[in-house]
Amino acid sequence: MGISRSANNGVAEVVMDNPPVNALTVAGWFELADAITTAGRDPSVRVVVLRAEGRGFNAGVDIKEMQATEGFTALLGANRGCFAAFAAVYECEVPVIAAVHGYCLGGGIGLVGNADIIIASDDATFGLPEVDRGALGAATHLARLVPQHKMRAMVYTAATATAAELYEQGFTFELNLAGVADEARDAFVETGKPADFKP
Repeated sequence: MGISRSANNGVAEVVMDNPPVNALTVAGWFELADAITTAGRDPSVRVVVLRAEGRGFNAGVDIKEMQATEGFTALLGANRGCFAAFAAVYECEVPVIAAVHGYCLGGGIGLVGNADIIIASDDATFGLPEVDRGALGAATHLARLVPQHKMRAMVYTAATATAAELYEQGFTFELNLAGVADEARDAFVETGKPADFKP
């Protein structure tokens, strides 16, 4: 569990597996950044696939860690860790494909907003629920996923967007039935073309 990295036939896979919701601790964000950077620097790797196990892609920072930590150490650490992970995706030396299923919230938006290609299952939802709790959220990264006025509405209301909405607006490269995202990702990596798994 945690963050794992593997590579096979030019494809590196970085997997988040942090039950119950894939919310990452401060250390987890830095570990994710390191895994993506290391994968991208491997001369045998031509693409990095970022995905997750469990019910959803990523639920952002681990709020329980912040609540259990005195002062602002965990908050500042989470901000720095998120920055490192988002930058690792954006600056990766090879393309990064985000394979999204279930929920993609908070810090998850920062990850996919910096990816080169997004492949989402039709059950995927995207949002910044933290803005309803007084946190700033990843609005800058959300602006890469939805049109400007949709982004503003999502920030002001904490509303979510579905994968279908993002696909219709051209912000998601491929939309697939839930459960076939892995096959779609593999087909795209192998051929460079979308798979024929449309809902």
